[in-house]
Amino acid sequence: MTKIQISLTLNGKKVTEEIAPDLLLIDFLRNHRCYSVKRGCETANCGLCTVFLDEKPVLSCSVLAARAHGHTVDTLEGLQEEAWELGEFIADQGAEQCGFCNPGMIMNAIALFRENPQPSDEEIKEYLAGNLCRCSGYEGQLRAFRAYLEYKERGGAVCAQ
Repeated sequence: MTKIQISLTLNGKKVTEEIAPDLLLIDFLRNHRCYSVKRGCETANCGLCTVFLDEKPVLSCSVLAARAHGHTVDTLEGLQEEAWELGEFIADQGAEQCGFCNPGMIMNAIALFRENPQPSDEEIKEYLAGNLCRCSGYEGQLRAFRAYLEYKERGGAVCAQ
């Protein structure tokens, strides 16, 4: 089988590798120990495999790894500080349930908040519409993201209870 060589920046580190031309980005990432990238529907409908390609969210189950050649790919493993903060708010609101959807939710929330630091509830719902969560009605995640935005608005200060 013919192999092609790709080179990309993965979570801040240069990676060069020979791959099969039909290798999906999700498989490339999981081969590189990026286990936050999950396989869910394999039809680009659930959001579990969301990663950043040049800082834009993409579904890695529908992108060939070769398309990432010369680009930057970031997963949750490369965004630990932002992801940790958001994850704490999700847990605080009881929105993590099984936790399977959290990586995709957090990746898309980070993308939204970078693009729009003060989204409305409707904008949050619209941006996260492609993220499947089978455990909740999404209200917990919405509360968590609202609380996170309020926290950021206060400069990262937690309100006294």
